[in-house]
Amino acid sequence: MRRFRWVFMMMAVLGILGLLAANSGIAKKPQKGKLLYMTLCMGFKHDTVPLSKEIVKKIGESSGAFETTVTEEVGAFTAENLKNYDAVMFNTTGELPMTDAQKQALTDFVKSGHGFIAVHSATDTFYMWEPYMKIIGGYFNGHPWHEKVTLEVVDPASPLVSFLGKSFEISDEIYQVSDFQADDTHVLLRLDPNGTNMKKPGVQHRFYGWPVVWTRRYGKGRVYYNGLGHDKEVWESLEYQKMLLMGIQWAMGRLK
Repeated sequence: MRRFRWVFMMMAVLGILGLLAANSGIAKKPQKGKLLYMTLCMGFKHDTVPLSKEIVKKIGESSGAFETTVTEEVGAFTAENLKNYDAVMFNTTGELPMTDAQKQALTDFVKSGHGFIAVHSATDTFYMWEPYMKIIGGYFNGHPWHEKVTLEVVDPASPLVSFLGKSFEISDEIYQVSDFQADDTHVLLRLDPNGTNMKKPGVQHRFYGWPVVWTRRYGKGRVYYNGLGHDKEVWESLEYQKMLLMGIQWAMGRLK
């Protein structure tokens, strides 16, 4: 009888300590997110892809926000393996040799509430697979500009871009976008035609202009695309790295 009384007393004490901890404002250290970074290029491969692997890892490690696994293996895209990750990131080109089952695993992963992050040439990927366009929000359609341009901050209230001011200049390769899903996409940055040479050959004028950075939803999942990142100097800039950090955290559901 004494033994049971002692057990009950210990349970009560532990319960009180737990309640005190919960009310003390002391929070547990948040668990790091898990990012799967896909860099397989079946078309043109940018010189900055190797550098990007180092920088994405560094961003996660220095911020403590996430851990990165880099892969060029389509075999990583199985329903079982994707359970280990909070988000997938693409820096890719061309028709990746994924099976139907692997493609389904990716769409199910994002649609169920996970994150998808894409940079630069990821819009130059999977033209023959329509669900990918629904995920990412548009396709690459030429790059008239590889020079200094002006980008407009469309939503300066968003923490993803609020630190950039109302507009800024940057030297990089700027993509045009076709099939842009304008109705359900939230544009964060776009090309400012007033600060850019619009007489370049190949410039396409569309009703949605020239979006560069955006977010969208795919099912319950969060999608972040950043069209910058052709040049080494862009990857090395603190502003671009902060954009990626914020975008990855938002896609993982860790930033409102």
